[in-house]
Amino acid sequence: MRYALSAVALALLTACGQPSDTTKTQDTLMTETQAAHPFTYPVTNKGDVVDSYFEEKVADPYRWLEDDRSSETGNWVKEQNKVTFAYLDQISYRDQIKQRLEALWNYEKVGAPFIEGEYTYFFKNDGLQNQSVLYRKKGDSEAEVFLDPNTFSTDATTSLADVSFSDDGKTLAYSISEGGSDWRKIIIIDTETKKPIEETLVDVKFSGVSWKGNEGFYYSSYDKPEGSELSAKTDQHKLYYHKLGTAQKDDPVVFGGVDAEKHRYVGGGVTEDGKYLIVSAADATSGNKVFLKDLTKADSAFVTLYAEGNADFEFVDSRGDALYFVTNLNAPNKKLIKIDATAPAADQWTDVIPETANVLDVSKGAGFLFANYMVDAISQVKQYDYDGKLVRDVALPGLGTVSGFAGKTKDSTMYYSFTNYNTAPSTFAFEPKSGETSTYYKAAVKFNSDDYESKQVFYTSKDGTKVPMMITHKKGIKLDGSNPTMLYGYGGFNVSLTPAFSVANLVWMEMGGVYAVPNLRGGGEYGKAWHNAGIQLKKQNVFDDFIAAGEYLIAEKYTSSNKLAIRGGSNGGLLVGAVMTQRPDLVKVAIPQVGVLDMLRYHTFTAGAGWAYDYGTSEQSKEMYDYIKGYSPVHNVKEGVSYPATLVTTGDHDDRVVPAHSFKFAAELQAKATGPNPQMIRIETNAGHGAGVPVSKQIELAADIFGFTLFNMGVKELPKQ
Repeated sequence: MRYALSAVALALLTACGQPSDTTKTQDTLMTETQAAHPFTYPVTNKGDVVDSYFEEKVADPYRWLEDDRSSETGNWVKEQNKVTFAYLDQISYRDQIKQRLEALWNYEKVGAPFIEGEYTYFFKNDGLQNQSVLYRKKGDSEAEVFLDPNTFSTDATTSLADVSFSDDGKTLAYSISEGGSDWRKIIIIDTETKKPIEETLVDVKFSGVSWKGNEGFYYSSYDKPEGSELSAKTDQHKLYYHKLGTAQKDDPVVFGGVDAEKHRYVGGGVTEDGKYLIVSAADATSGNKVFLKDLTKADSAFVTLYAEGNADFEFVDSRGDALYFVTNLNAPNKKLIKIDATAPAADQWTDVIPETANVLDVSKGAGFLFANYMVDAISQVKQYDYDGKLVRDVALPGLGTVSGFAGKTKDSTMYYSFTNYNTAPSTFAFEPKSGETSTYYKAAVKFNSDDYESKQVFYTSKDGTKVPMMITHKKGIKLDGSNPTMLYGYGGFNVSLTPAFSVANLVWMEMGGVYAVPNLRGGGEYGKAWHNAGIQLKKQNVFDDFIAAGEYLIAEKYTSSNKLAIRGGSNGGLLVGAVMTQRPDLVKVAIPQVGVLDMLRYHTFTAGAGWAYDYGTSEQSKEMYDYIKGYSPVHNVKEGVSYPATLVTTGDHDDRVVPAHSFKFAAELQAKATGPNPQMIRIETNAGHGAGVPVSKQIELAADIFGFTLFNMGVKELPKQ
């Protein structure tokens, strides 16, 4: 790995974009400003823990920070936040950014309607409500509040995670997340009275709710782990059935209760007609097995549809005994297949929508199938019948990201949302029989989208691979290397970054910033081959793609190293941590959020072992251990290196990527980094990995990130609007 610039790399950097005189002056001012506000990091005690990997000894001095229940860790969190917020408080325009965020965020947001029983339901947020509210109406009557998550807790940190109605719409099972945790509770209510009808189900994790008619539902969970429920390992997922009127302790295990059925992720769903239960079982985030149970026959056994588990199968719909799945088996860009439940052998499967050059996703509703293709990360939608006959190409409002086109067979209208980087999400009604589209809801954000432009470029990565990137900014900016630029990335787990609107990003661009998003290898933008090009012993490709994106922005004079920030969350936090430790010279600011940063131990926490398809583990081989250790951010912070100004962010209730990753990384940076750049960590209390975060906390975090970034780029005051 590289920690110092070679002569060739230094020559390339100076050729690509030397700081202008203006930038040099601003950097001088920044250093003087920081000198006027000295700070001292809290003392982080070092332990003597040493692990052995293939006969190599590796010290882990901050292992004690993994204990999220200890008072020592709690005190460390408090002291770190004191220092961080004291630093942030000195940024004169931080409140100004927050106020602008609040002003633009304050617009009504309405979701697509859906029908359950005699009511039409929809989510709405008046503007700055911490959580969106579920409303309903019957016929032409006035809408009423049905479920208001803002009342679930005094600080709005308990969120609504999922809603699932019984077939007749008379009973609702909804799940809540407290403090952002992945552990959920399921509350069951009568939809007429809105009152609970039985005891709340507890200790539910990584689960949907799928009803069997009106009598009960299927859900998934793990046995409660020993030790901390926020960090202890969970590895045997089980599918349960809850019959209304019975106690949770009596819920039978439907799948996953024996060693032969042991999997890390198990989920079950009932077909719309109630005839079959489809079970998916997986040990990693890529690939799954599929099983089928006939619910019309008492005590029917599971039938195996796919046992290898080395490809992805996603159930779409059924028609009688015909089962429709999207799969990447022998089709890296995915295809839609049909399986006969009465003759499920693989040699009897038929293609309904064949694989093409573009990645496929399929939804259903109103008696049709909707194929959503990703073409260079842009949506295209085609309507098909169940025989695979093309009905029409769906005309979309523009170039961007489409989601929706999902509903029940009896629905007559489909709804979808459309967005891109400079278009707020609006909802459209689509008539499947005629193909007509009308605007159902148009977002009224107080900005002029015509003032901004977004374009896609293709740049060359280190090994010659062409990588797409979307660059969005105000029209008319000067390409003189002086623009503050936020480079955001992910690059993993087959996740695709498609154009999407964000109030926070709009504020960034309002302030003269450039927002750039490359579609790195490891993602799913170009199918399974693109994903596999950025995993395990090819993970460095992802980092190289991100580095090359930064170099492109500098070479094309969008920005300079002194005005470039990198940001990413979760796997994207790993991306930022790896790039800033490999190329600390490339960027001025680094924002690793809820990152996977200790790569030697990630698989020992919660369900982390399920990420091994993307990462490999430090235990599987000497080759993999050496490779992982070579980029693991916690293990590659070096003494005496001047790292970018860094703001690590995490939540103390994050049980997806435990906060110990961020704690250890911050401690290493504070102990070893030299130079004028701050190494800070911002720890949100009573918050998890990101889902369900109250709007007020989202705004505060964005203001802190933007304030920290601009301040460390030498910005003295915000540009006048």
